[in-house]
Amino acid sequence: MVVDGDTRAAARSTWRNRWAAMGPGLLAASAAIGASHLISSTQAGALFGWQLVWLIVLANVLKYPFFRFGPQYAAETGRSLVEGYARRGRAYLWVFFVLVALSSVVSAAGVALLCTVILAYLVPASWGLGVPLLAALLMGVTWLLLVGGHYTALDRVTKVIVATLAVSTVAAVVMAASQGPVRQPAFEDPSPWTLATLPFLVAVIGWMPAPVEISALNSLWVKAKAKDRTIAVKDVLFDFNTGYVVSTVLAVFFVALGVLVQYGSGAELEMAGGAYIPQLMAMYGAAIGQWAVPLMALIAFACMFGTVISVVDGYARAAAESLRLLRGQPEMTSRSKDVWITGISAVALAIVVWMSAELATMLRFAMVSAFLTAPVFAWLNFSIIRSERQLSTGIKALSYAGLVFLIGFTALFLVSQLGVL
Repeated sequence: MVVDGDTRAAARSTWRNRWAAMGPGLLAASAAIGASHLISSTQAGALFGWQLVWLIVLANVLKYPFFRFGPQYAAETGRSLVEGYARRGRAYLWVFFVLVALSSVVSAAGVALLCTVILAYLVPASWGLGVPLLAALLMGVTWLLLVGGHYTALDRVTKVIVATLAVSTVAAVVMAASQGPVRQPAFEDPSPWTLATLPFLVAVIGWMPAPVEISALNSLWVKAKAKDRTIAVKDVLFDFNTGYVVSTVLAVFFVALGVLVQYGSGAELEMAGGAYIPQLMAMYGAAIGQWAVPLMALIAFACMFGTVISVVDGYARAAAESLRLLRGQPEMTSRSKDVWITGISAVALAIVVWMSAELATMLRFAMVSAFLTAPVFAWLNFSIIRSERQLSTGIKALSYAGLVFLIGFTALFLVSQLGVL
C-alpha cells in the first residue's frame, strides 16, 4: 500500500492536534491513580489474589459514561458540567456545591496524608523531619505550583508524573513476575464474597478509578485548556479515553503487584495505610531485592503527589465555579480559585496534622464517602447530558447499567450496616 505525502501530512497533523489536546484527561488519570491503586488495588491482590480483578474492571467500565460526560459536555457546549447543573436549576447546583465542598477537604486530606507518609518513608530518619513538617512542605509546594503556575504548570507536571508512573509500574510488575510467586504450597484461597468483606469492597469501588465528581473537575480543565487553543471534540475524547484506559490498566497492574509480592506469603497483611506502605516496601525488597525498593517508593510517591495536586486544583475550580454561579457573577476569576486552593490546602494540612496517626480511618472514610455520593453525581451527570445532548444507544444503556450497579451496591452496603443482613 502506497501512502502519499498528503496522507502522511494529515496523519502528522492529527497526532499533533491530539498531543496538543492532551492534558485534562491525564489530569483526571493523575487524580484517579492514588490511594485506590496504591492501597486498595494492591491490598485486593495481596488478600484475594486475582479474584477481584473482574470487579475492579467492571467498576471502571460501568462508571465510564459518568466520567466521559464531563469532558464531552465541555467540548461540545463550551460549558462546564457545573454550568450544566446551574442550567438545570439552583437546587442541582446547591447539591453539587455542598457535596464538592465537603469532598474537597476530605479527599485532599486523605491523599495528602498518605503522600506524607510515603514522603516520611523516603526521607532519611537522620534529618529529623516529622509528619507535620513534611505535610507542610508538601502542601506548600502544591500551593506554589497551583497558585504560581496555574493550569500550564499543572498540565506539564502531570504529563511527566503519569508517564513516569506508567513506566515504573510496568517495570515493577515485570521484575516481580520474573521472581515467581511468593504463595506458600499449603495456602488456601480466601473468599471475598462475604458480608464481612463488604466494607473493603466498598472502599475499593468508591475510589475506582476516582470519585465521580472528578468528571465535573475534568470539564473545568477542558475549559481551561480551551482558553489557549481550539480543541476538537474528538481530540478531547481521545485525551479522556487515554487517561481513563491508563488508570484502568494500572489498577490491574497494582493488583498484580499485590499478587506477586504478597499473596499467600504467610505474612499477616497490615491493613492500616501508614503501616502498609513500609510492609509493602519490605516485602517487595524481599521478593526482588533491596535495590528495587527505591523504584517502588518512586511509584508510590508519584502516585500520590500527582493525586494531591490534581485534587486540590480540581476541587478548588469546582467550588469557585459553583459559588460564582450561585452569586450570578459573569466569570470565575483566578483570585477566587486561588482563595479556594489556599483554603483547601490549609484545612487539609490541619486534618493531616490532627489525624496523622489515623491514616486508615481517614482513607476508609474518604473512600466510603465517595462510594455513597457516587450515585448522586452519576445521576446529575446523566440527567444533564440526556436533557441537552443526543446519546448513542450504547452509552445510554451503559449509563443505566452503571446507575443500577451504583445504587444497588450502595443499598446493599447501607442495609448491611444497619444490621438487617
